[in-house]
Amino acid sequence: MSLNKVMLIGNVGKDPDIRYIDSGVCTAQIALATSTPGYTLPNGTNVPERTEWHNICLWRRLAEVAERYVHKGDKLYIEGELRYRSYTDKKGLTHKVAEIWATNMEMLTPRSQSTTPSQQSTPATPFPPTSSNAETGKSSSDGAPSKCPF
Repeated sequence: MSLNKVMLIGNVGKDPDIRYIDSGVCTAQIALATSTPGYTLPNGTNVPERTEWHNICLWRRLAEVAERYVHKGDKLYIEGELRYRSYTDKKGLTHKVAEIWATNMEMLTPRSQSTTPSQQSTPATPFPPTSSNAETGKSSSDGAPSKCPF
């Protein structure tokens, strides 16, 4: 038995990048920031706050909700699985990217602080395991692409 589960609470760094692929399937990519507070060591050394940026991939209904309601600065709870992919840039360099494929999203910013009304919770079905289609970007048999298309 194994487990691949990620749970994050953080702030959206910019408005979601929304794209429609194939036959109108909505996708979204969100940059989510999480922070570890700074502290002082017993010897007086100050350790600064550390911020990590996470690439979040949303599909179908979750992406549609993000398109309508998620904006820069909003606080989100994201639940999903960690996936890695590689790509080669125009210069021939290979890069490895970590992504969170979201299966659940909850909007934590109160409606009074958001620019538009928000939906509290939007569950989604889990994505299929990555297959050999990951290199080509083709969809698996159930229609979910095997890699984040951006």
